[in-house]
Amino acid sequence: MSSTSSPSKGSSIPGLAGWIILCFVAPALGAFAMPDAWYASLHKPSWNPPAWIFGPVWTLLYTMMAVAAWLVWRRGGFALQRGALSLFLTQLVLNAAWTPLFFGLHLPGLAFVDIALLWLGIVATIAAFRRVHRGAAWLLVPYLLWVSFASVLNFTLWRMNP
Repeated sequence: MSSTSSPSKGSSIPGLAGWIILCFVAPALGAFAMPDAWYASLHKPSWNPPAWIFGPVWTLLYTMMAVAAWLVWRRGGFALQRGALSLFLTQLVLNAAWTPLFFGLHLPGLAFVDIALLWLGIVATIAAFRRVHRGAAWLLVPYLLWVSFASVLNFTLWRMNP
């Protein structure tokens, strides 16, 4: 993912691989802060999803995010898409921060602030991606919907467990 030149056709597959690796670094960092006895003890709403759903959903979402970023990156690399890709990287950092805040530090209020900022970051990224590649923007819509749901769930868990 060169920062000074446009990606070439030959860099297409390595570029995609790079974006996939980068997108999966976020959940890898969160692997050190998994649900524990604290989370098990929380009062949860009846609509709280079963634990098994999160892995497949996030795997699909991170893959779609990587493809979206790659599609934008292919339109001139960082040299031409610095703004859109910087927004993408910012929201990815916010995404990576949520798991340690919620599960690791047991701070659902601060995690809610993070996820609210993440939601705004995703909206801004979609808007920026739309100007570059409409398909890339659409690939982020399921992510926005899931984070919208996760935001409501985070808020509900926070309020149910003062």
